Amino acid sequence: MQHTTSSPMPMVQTYGITKSFGSICALQGVDFAVAPGQIVAIVGDNGSGKSTFIKILSGSLKPDSGSIWIDGREYKSLNARQSLQAGISTVYQDLSLDNYCDVAENIFLGNELTTGGIFLQRRKMRRIAQDLIDELDIGIPDITLPVGAFSGGQRQAVAVARSVYHGKRLVILDEPTAAMGVRESAAVLKLITKLAQRNMAVVIICHNLHQVFSIADKICIMRHGRIIRTALTTDTSLDEVQQMIVEADLID
Repeated sequence: MQHTTSSPMPMVQTYGITKSFGSICALQGVDFAVAPGQIVAIVGDNGSGKSTFIKILSGSLKPDSGSIWIDGREYKSLNARQSLQAGISTVYQDLSLDNYCDVAENIFLGNELTTGGIFLQRRKMRRIAQDLIDELDIGIPDITLPVGAFSGGQRQAVAVARSVYHGKRLVILDEPTAAMGVRESAAVLKLITKLAQRNMAVVIICHNLHQVFSIADKICIMRHGRIIRTALTTDTSLDEVQQMIVEADLID
């Protein structure tokens, strides 16, 4: 699915990103780019380097070498605060939600709005949360319920809403439809498409190639810490991508 009609300037680019853990080389010179309004999927087998790479973008890991460019400014590495200040927010598989808190409390978790640094502005936080849920067209009938009462798709949507509120420009999603049924997966994919329509940049890690081809503009195929091919979804096929993921001899 193509959301962009031209080649917009990338919001985030990386050049030659490397990362090793002892004798294990997790990333070997990763070049990558994502632009506003674009959905880019990173695909590959377990151990290909996908998760390590997004942790570098989110500021939770430092690369050994290479550079990260955000809006034309170069960084050798990011910390979590710099990443968030640049508008990058990540939704990991565990979602990091508090099941006993409601939607607003989860969206503002750790960044609560207060008066004088003491009194919580609960009404304001709920109003902002409700506006965000309405804007993203998320099917949550009552935001005052604890998120532990929600379905998997609704919980993922709350995590995305929190990410949109704090990140605002680039949302990274790690396996956003893992363990979901068809209907819930469709709702989450629709939400991801809405983010791109808001001119946000979106990066997804996803093993489900059918879902990837239904929403992504561009696919980056990773093996052994390298992006071995980047292609528009309109210029490749599911079978071709699957073959590149599984055939090691295409690397060297």
